[in-house]
Amino acid sequence: MTDILSEIISKLPKEAEVASASFEAANIIIYTKSKEFFLDNKGEIKKLVNDFKKRIELRPDPSICMDMEKAEKIIKEILPAEANIDNIIFDAPRSTVIIEAEKPGVAIGQTGELLREIKEKTVWVPIIRRMPSIRSKITENIRAVLYENNDSRKRFLNEVGKRIYNGWIRGRKEEWVRITTLGAGRQVGRSCFLLQTPESRIVLDCGINPSASEEHAYPHFDSPEFRINEIDAVIISHAHLDHSAMVPLLVKYGYSGPIYCTEPTRDVMSLLALDFISIGFKNAQKPPFDVADVKQMVKQTICIGYEEVADITPDIRMTFYNAGHILGSAMTHLHIGNGLHNLLYTGDMLYDNSNLLAKAVTKFPRLETVIIESTYGSKDDVLPPRKESEDLFMDLIKKTIERGGKILLPVLGVGRSQEIMLMVERATREGTLPSIPIHVQGLVWDVTAIHTAYPEFFNPIVRKQLFFEDHNPFLSPIFKKVGSQKEMQEVMHSGESSIIIATSGMLTGGASVEYFKVLSENPKNIVILTSYQAEGSLGRRIQNGEKEISFSSGENRSEVVKVRCEVVVIKGFSGHSSRPQLMAFLRNLDPKPRRVITQHGEASKCLDLASTVHKVMHVETSVPRNLDTIRLV
Repeated sequence: MTDILSEIISKLPKEAEVASASFEAANIIIYTKSKEFFLDNKGEIKKLVNDFKKRIELRPDPSICMDMEKAEKIIKEILPAEANIDNIIFDAPRSTVIIEAEKPGVAIGQTGELLREIKEKTVWVPIIRRMPSIRSKITENIRAVLYENNDSRKRFLNEVGKRIYNGWIRGRKEEWVRITTLGAGRQVGRSCFLLQTPESRIVLDCGINPSASEEHAYPHFDSPEFRINEIDAVIISHAHLDHSAMVPLLVKYGYSGPIYCTEPTRDVMSLLALDFISIGFKNAQKPPFDVADVKQMVKQTICIGYEEVADITPDIRMTFYNAGHILGSAMTHLHIGNGLHNLLYTGDMLYDNSNLLAKAVTKFPRLETVIIESTYGSKDDVLPPRKESEDLFMDLIKKTIERGGKILLPVLGVGRSQEIMLMVERATREGTLPSIPIHVQGLVWDVTAIHTAYPEFFNPIVRKQLFFEDHNPFLSPIFKKVGSQKEMQEVMHSGESSIIIATSGMLTGGASVEYFKVLSENPKNIVILTSYQAEGSLGRRIQNGEKEISFSSGENRSEVVKVRCEVVVIKGFSGHSSRPQLMAFLRNLDPKPRRVITQHGEASKCLDLASTVHKVMHVETSVPRNLDTIRLV
């Protein structure tokens, strides 16, 4: 593979007029100076794809692309007004033009005829992106980072490709695969694993334990196995902070390689990282990284879609599969060596259809080892059916409205918050719930804006609403954005009943804590906990019945808040699989794995799940502690 570009070029006819060839990570890009060959290569590129079994794309050399100003004018003339074009961005080094549209299907045209017309008339490669239905300055800034310094982005992607295709660099003496637990071993939080082969060093997730002290919050970067200058790739399963928060810190420490995730994960984890910085400053704590590190993280991301196969090192091929947990969450399947070993890392997953997402998939090409979460892994973790939980939720809201109280919903910024918004919107629209204001705190609002940009990740029912019924539940007028401190005070002290959706889900920081301090002393109000509550978190404490909570209010001072409001835990909305769902997922895996490794759960739950899996499925199981290394091959 060391000279794959030259070999590909040698197989193209002279009329191709190849100007150059380069890598875009695992993709191979051919640039031609012939407009005719660009518009009609007579099947030559398809033949190369079949011969080399690689993704190969043909683009015009920048020298033959139409002047950008003229091209923009022509694009606007070609695309119909109902597409609602919001932005046209030219990526000159890569000869592509990104067109942001409210209705991408209209911009593409039937069978893609409008894209073909743009290519023919402008000699640019058009890429259509969906514009979020809800506008957010933060999300726009995250996307803008991708279009900055296009030359450096092109060079970065080419270097990633060289690492993939330029052969082995560490020397292959024997075949082995091992995994080291750097976080989430017999605990929930700071998920981080290091996969090693003779050639590759891959980091799977890199999160924080939000409820722990700083000493125990970060992954074990001091492990002798972990050398940042040797890491070939970082893979992020989803955007929750316990899986992604420390990626900017890796970048700050000097990691300059690729960060693989889905597009929604890239956007949401960037947003949550910026919020993490903001909360740190509000609490007079210096964050471990800054905004520049987050921007650099975005520049190093490479987004892969579900079931899209991508080489990430010379001996590892990766495929993402829907995990059902939150928007863009992915289970990672790694094909290691030439069939040597196949590993599935589930991250957080839900083997059930939610109001927003389809359940996790269970069919894979090959499979030997599964690393599975165990958040609800004990025999007692039998969660109520979603419909039962939904009925209880609606009943609690109605009763609180009747007594003139407010409903506080501490949520994770992404996942339960959007599912709850869908449920409340539907109930209000159908008349089963009185119409009251739903106050959506700033971070949740911005994350919801990202959701509106990626409806293809939703389950078929919600997709149908958006695409065929032209009904976007997130645009309902019942939702009110809360952005400023003044607006928060107005919501807290207004006399009307309302629902307040705010982070964090464990009440470990964020706006939910501020609301809790004010609302908890009024018995008319209710706090409904729908997220997992980690040990030591404020959420777990009030879940366990604590009635007096002390908060620091300055140097050597504290305030005590009495919990007089109603506190109810509803576990049926969880984005994690219950014990029966975990077992059903493992039993339905096709093919059946030989080994199951349990993690991301309290010690008793990890051990309980592993014991049952071993007895029922007759497979080898492991329950690693942090810093344990397991040899898979």
